[in-house]
Amino acid sequence: MAGLELDDVTKVYQDGEASVMAVEDVSVDIPDGDFLVLVGPSGCGKSTTLRMIAGLEEVTDGEVRLGDRTVNDVSAQDRDIAMVFQSYALYPHKSVRANMAFGLEESTDSSAAEIDETVTEVAELMGIDDLLDRKPDELSGGQQQRVALGRAIVRDPDVFLMDEPLSNLDAKLRAEMRTELQHLQDQLGVTTVYVTHDQTEAMTMGDRIAVLDQGELQQVGTPLECYHEPNNLFVAGFIGEPSMNFFDGHLEEDALVTDEFEYPLSTGLRTDLEGGAGLVLGIRPEDVRLGERGAGDGRFAATVSVVEPMGNENIVHLQFDGAADGDEFIATTEGVPSVSGGDRVGVDFPEESIHLFDGETGMAMKNRQLAFTGADDGTLP
Repeated sequence: MAGLELDDVTKVYQDGEASVMAVEDVSVDIPDGDFLVLVGPSGCGKSTTLRMIAGLEEVTDGEVRLGDRTVNDVSAQDRDIAMVFQSYALYPHKSVRANMAFGLEESTDSSAAEIDETVTEVAELMGIDDLLDRKPDELSGGQQQRVALGRAIVRDPDVFLMDEPLSNLDAKLRAEMRTELQHLQDQLGVTTVYVTHDQTEAMTMGDRIAVLDQGELQQVGTPLECYHEPNNLFVAGFIGEPSMNFFDGHLEEDALVTDEFEYPLSTGLRTDLEGGAGLVLGIRPEDVRLGERGAGDGRFAATVSVVEPMGNENIVHLQFDGAADGDEFIATTEGVPSVSGGDRVGVDFPEESIHLFDGETGMAMKNRQLAFTGADDGTLP
């Protein structure tokens, strides 16, 4: 096993005479045994980054280092990296046993008996030892995914690379496999890079997540760091479901003025914002407080558009007076819905819960204040 480091890794594709920047100056240090999730929207460069690590794409600039060696010019088969694909990529004519054994047969000098023993041990670990003599078309999607994972594990690689391996599964099985993958990675302790566009997978699976947008790295941190302390507007809007609410505004004396409301700022916060005129106020739906309309700083009136009961919580869509049609913001509340469509309610944005971003650069100028200090590893209790 080994750590993995990306140092200003760049990938440029040539389209005739034009150059297309797919990944630009991505630098991430992944310690030995760490589980890193690359997350971002479709086309952000996460799969291209994974393929450069695997040796399936040539690195245009920068370095990929595995352990203490640079592997830019090392062929894919010599990098001691195992990859699990979205499509499973199982050989349809081979049994589960033969699929799992194939990589060892091609890359090692182990005897047939040694290979069979290794395959059997891993199959037992994955809970598929009773499927070894079946063909892939006789298996469910979850079973095929376990076979694909088992085929990677038997190689005992330095690094696992996983490219959206759960996206073909239904929601319930996907949740089960997320948990299984976490337990498996804890058992094996192998450095893992996992690509997904699903932020739920990123938040629940990774030791750390790396957020990409348009080929550029936006933030690397623990899931809770990226959630509570986003570097910029993109990370704030991408991480979290429902997404953070945003309101464009500007400073006027001691208040942030938007098209919908005027938000008074405390003296300390206003002083910290000297020089910043255009601002974006952000607040997570769970931090929006609903109640009867009343007086008080940061308290406004809004109309409930739609309430979505989710069982454990309610997603409440709201609209300020005078806002354009469809220009809504969201609050989440617990328990039985206490409001319904058409109700007028009071809305409060507590100052300790708001985020403020530079209106021009999108960089964070203030993140929400947490009532506790994170642990040394960046996790939040």
